[in-house]
Amino acid sequence: MYPYGSGMPQSSHPSTNEQPNVPFGVGWVTAPVQQNVTHSSPYPPPTAQSYQQQQFQQYPNQHDGAANYLMHASYPSTSTSYPLNVNVSSPPYPTNRADNVAPHQGLHQQYQQYSQSHFNQHPNASYPADRGYTPAMTASYGYESPSHYVQGHGYDYGLDHSYGYGHGYGHEHVQQKLNQHLTAYEEGFDPVKDAHDLRKAMKGFGTDEDKLIEIICRRSNEQRQEIQRQYKTHFGKDLIEDIKSETSANFQKLLVGLLRPIVDYYCAELNDAMAGLGTDEEVLIEILCTLSNLEIHTIKNQYLRLYGAHLESELKSETSGNFKRLLISLCTAARDESGRVDPNKAKEDARELLKAGELRVGTDESMFNMILCQRNYQQLKLIFQEYENMTGHSFEKALKKEFSGDIMEGLIAIYKCVTNKADYFASRLHKSMAGIGTNDKQLIRVIITRCEIDLADIKVAFERLYGKSLKSWIKGDTSGHYKHALYALVGEQRSS
Repeated sequence: MYPYGSGMPQSSHPSTNEQPNVPFGVGWVTAPVQQNVTHSSPYPPPTAQSYQQQQFQQYPNQHDGAANYLMHASYPSTSTSYPLNVNVSSPPYPTNRADNVAPHQGLHQQYQQYSQSHFNQHPNASYPADRGYTPAMTASYGYESPSHYVQGHGYDYGLDHSYGYGHGYGHEHVQQKLNQHLTAYEEGFDPVKDAHDLRKAMKGFGTDEDKLIEIICRRSNEQRQEIQRQYKTHFGKDLIEDIKSETSANFQKLLVGLLRPIVDYYCAELNDAMAGLGTDEEVLIEILCTLSNLEIHTIKNQYLRLYGAHLESELKSETSGNFKRLLISLCTAARDESGRVDPNKAKEDARELLKAGELRVGTDESMFNMILCQRNYQQLKLIFQEYENMTGHSFEKALKKEFSGDIMEGLIAIYKCVTNKADYFASRLHKSMAGIGTNDKQLIRVIITRCEIDLADIKVAFERLYGKSLKSWIKGDTSGHYKHALYALVGEQRSS
């Protein structure tokens, strides 16, 4: 399912040829309630199929239709799987979906089969016409980036988005648009041609930076890995090393980050955050507070392979106090991910949090740590609502009152990811560019990790929160080829 194993013993994770069908880094999503489920993990694990359905439910703006499922697998299928000892007696969706079709059938045919089976079961569902492509891909084909949420599936797409409700389109219009996208996409990607074009752009005197941007910034992470393989096969050279020799500064950092496998990129960011003197706690918070159990296990396993050290041990040595305990809890990756909610338990937890904080002298940090690191996101949303009903103010305000420093930032990050993840990452982008100077490392990291997931929503949230477009902020804080590469990744047209 996910690449390079998941940090668990091989004996408990038999090999599989399944590909990941969602971008790595999406984070935890709501799971449909399952019956007759047996598993060996201490928390309810998702199946490969239900995991895709979860992404579809919580991220309609990025994963409507099979197009995105098929295009954004982060790695080729050479992996061991995460615990999947699951027996689901009656899957909630038809079994003849696109991920069960032979790869050689092609994207277009796979989508048609998926589309037919899905609309047979949901004949009244409405879809927006311009979904299923990342901002970078929509820009490359001249379509507008998606920014709407759809109703009509019978799903609740969350109380945490205050924009774009109720905008739907008919099935015929949607299928026609998606078929156009798929045809263009399937015919357009040629890793051999891309490899040769990149070599031509860097060969001889000077470098064609525009060609580098056109190719590297308008491909998915999976496609970039295939381009690198073809580049090395045809020219006997490493693409990343050639990029390093032909570019410099932040433009180089951005391109090299894009060319790394996404899990390796996360590991490198964590390692850099803890290397040398001092620790960049904000990076640890941004990564560990936003990912799912599956993703954290994958990163832990790959971190050990790349750096010869256990991530948990590194966190223990680089942090301290309540913040260390929070990160260790998150690194354990044992959050309940069933998606089941219990209103009575939510009220009980809200009362416990109130007693552990505002109703006593001092703060019982362990109670906050336990509830926020163990409960599933849907249950946490109920808990936060109950807390607000009891106190008359938001849970975030209570966190700011009871905590300070890194532990406060970590708990607030969890709160924001539960209530509105797009707002959280919009605030991270804003912080990277606000004030004097630009935190380019933070700006690059957020753009790279979110550009295949929810950057369209983040752009909308950014403008709503800060009154100006993300493009205008990028224009004011960056320049040259670096600026144009960021434009391509966020789905904006190039400007002077």
